[in-house]
Amino acid sequence: MSELIQQIVQVLKEQVVQDTVVPRNIRRAAEQAIETLLDESKEPAVRAADAIAILEEISEDPNMPMHTRTIIWEVLGALEQIK
Repeated sequence: MSELIQQIVQVLKEQVVQDTVVPRNIRRAAEQAIETLLDESKEPAVRAADAIAILEEISEDPNMPMHTRTIIWEVLGALEQIK
């Protein structure tokens, strides 16, 4: 697994999934994105695209704390670099 994907998974785990201030539906979506990124049966670009779709869907959630939204946007930017 690429180092970038590992870093993205770590950021999502530590700063979104484990943050109890973040609404449950957003944490669940982050967990889904992590599972998708860790699915070795698919090419890295496919995993990244699937994770982007999951995270974009929740990125406009009005209940998302601003610091979490910033993290999600940064993660999306990093995912777009995966080829």
